[in-house]
Amino acid sequence: MPRWRLLAAAAALSAYALLSWSLMTWWPNSPWAVATLLGPVIVSLLVAGAVKRNLWTVAAALVATALLAALLCIGSTSMNRLYVLQHACLHALLGWGFAITLRPGGTPLITLLAERIHREFTPAMRAYTRWLTGVWVLYFAAMIGVSIALYLLAPWPWWSFFCNVLTPLAAALFFAVEHVLRYRRHPEFERVSLGQVVQAWRASGR
Repeated sequence: MPRWRLLAAAAALSAYALLSWSLMTWWPNSPWAVATLLGPVIVSLLVAGAVKRNLWTVAAALVATALLAALLCIGSTSMNRLYVLQHACLHALLGWGFAITLRPGGTPLITLLAERIHREFTPAMRAYTRWLTGVWVLYFAAMIGVSIALYLLAPWPWWSFFCNVLTPLAAALFFAVEHVLRYRRHPEFERVSLGQVVQAWRASGR
């Protein structure tokens, strides 16, 4: 992927994060805020369900749309809990998607992706990718724990900043740190591009 596209994507995501933080902090109950903050999740579910012809995914998106519409029609006094629930559910689903592949007899998710990318795959690489899959599970669980703690103990703007700004930054930092440590401790891993990772993810059917 050309560098300018990466920079443009990063700029767009940063702008969206700041917009989401502003809406969630000062106008959390506005219909425009709800559409901006939760709309992309619902649209993503609809598109994924349509592309993969998964009726359950499409049904989940339609149910979520109906619930949001009902909440807006009855004039819910606060959408804060819904935002917290959405953040927690998203990380729980991601964590479960990684954790289920660690079951006995299964292939860890990152191991599966690495096998599709690297021409040579050693036992040490297999052990590392299994360990890294487990670390991602712990990461998602930690994000849920921090989110709930902030919601219960800190002012709402703090949670909003954590959700919209620190959450994507934390994921990016995790990727960057792991990338550096991987090639320092395991130089046998070939250098791969983001495009190769995306292609492997698509090929995995997940």
